[in-house]
Amino acid sequence: MKRKKISLSIAAFITAFSLLCTVTPGSFISPVTPVTAADSEYTYGSTGQFEYQKYSDHIVISSCKSTDMTSVEIPANIDNLPVTEIGMYAFQLNTMKSLKLPDTLTVINSYAFGMCRNLTVLTIPDSVKKIGMHAFEECPALETINFPDHLVETGDYTFDNTPWLNAQRKNDPLVIVNGALIDGRTCKGEVVVPSNVKFIASGAFAKNTEITSAVIPANVSTIPDNTFWYCSNLASVELKGVETLGFGVFGACNKLTDLKISGKLKTIDGYTFTDNTSTATITFYGSEAVWKSVEKPENDAFLQRAKYVFDENHTEPSEGLRGDANCDGQVDLSDAVMIMQALANPNKYGIDGTAEHHLTEQGKANGDMNGDGLTVGDAQAIQKILLGLGIN
Repeated sequence: MKRKKISLSIAAFITAFSLLCTVTPGSFISPVTPVTAADSEYTYGSTGQFEYQKYSDHIVISSCKSTDMTSVEIPANIDNLPVTEIGMYAFQLNTMKSLKLPDTLTVINSYAFGMCRNLTVLTIPDSVKKIGMHAFEECPALETINFPDHLVETGDYTFDNTPWLNAQRKNDPLVIVNGALIDGRTCKGEVVVPSNVKFIASGAFAKNTEITSAVIPANVSTIPDNTFWYCSNLASVELKGVETLGFGVFGACNKLTDLKISGKLKTIDGYTFTDNTSTATITFYGSEAVWKSVEKPENDAFLQRAKYVFDENHTEPSEGLRGDANCDGQVDLSDAVMIMQALANPNKYGIDGTAEHHLTEQGKANGDMNGDGLTVGDAQAIQKILLGLGIN
C-alpha cells in the first residue's frame, strides 16, 4: 500500500504535543520537522532487523525491530535501492554499543539515535550532508566522533550531553568542525566567530547568559532558528553577510541594543524577535530603499521601536589569507612554525603571549585550515600545500 510522506510523524506529533502541554513560562519549542527531502509516495517494507520506507529511488530506515542490540550495521542497499536516510526516532533508546553506517547515507534525521546509552564511537560516512536536531543527544558513552573532511550541517542540540561535546567545549567553547559551528553555548563575553565558518547550527548559542556580543563572518548567509534565543545579556551583534534571519533568532534577547546587519539581507522571519522587549539601534549596511525591500513582518514591535542608521559606504576589510598564521601576507614554513610554537608554549606565543611575534586573533583564524580550531594538523596542512600535495 502506498503512503504519502508527511512532514511530521505521529510519534513526533505526540512528542511535540506533550511538550506543549508541559511548557513553562519563558521556554520555547522550535518546530519538530525532519531534514529530509520533499514529500513523495512510499511503501512500507521490512528486512532483517529493520523496517523501512521505500521510495522510487531510495530507502529510508524508519525503525529497528528491537531496541536490545549489541551492534547495528545498516546496509547500503535494500531492494536494489540505496539507503540514503535514517528516519526520525528510528534507533532511539537502542542499547547498541557499535554502529556502522553505510556510505550511501546522506541524511540522519532528528532524534534518530537519541539516548543510545552504550554507543561509544560514531563514524559519519563521507556521504552524509545533514544531521537533524537531537540526533545523538543523551548518548553518555559517546566519546569519539569521526567526521568526514567536509562541512556537515547539524541542528539544535545534535550532540548534546555527550562526552564528545564536553571535551570539545573544554578545548574551545566555539565548537567548530570543518567550517560548521556546532555549539557556542559555553562561550563567555565577546565572541568573534572565525572567518572560515560557513554554517551555524540552529540554537548554537541558545540560553547562553554569559555572552555579551557576537560578530558573525560574511561567509554565513543564514542565521537559523533560535541561534541566540534567550541570550539575556547579549547587547551587540554584527551580522556581516546575513541574507536570512530565522525563527526566534533574537527571541527574549532583552538587552540587545546594537544590531548591525548586512546589506545583503533579504528575509526576516515573523518571529525573529519574539518576546524581545529591548530598544535597539539597527545599523543597516545599505540604503533605506534596500531596507524597505527586505521581506519582514509589518507590525513587529522590536523593529518598530528601533532607531535606524543606513550606512551605504560600509566595506569589510579583506578576509585573512588562509594559512597566513603570522599575518605577513604570504604562506610559507614560518606560518607552520608559528602554529607549533603557539600550541607548544601558548603563554609566550599564543593569543595573549609575551613574545614580540605572537599569534593574533586574525592569525589564529588564518591558520585554522579546516575550521576545527588550531591544531598540529593545521601546521601539517600548510606544509602539504608548500610541498604541492594539497589537503585531503
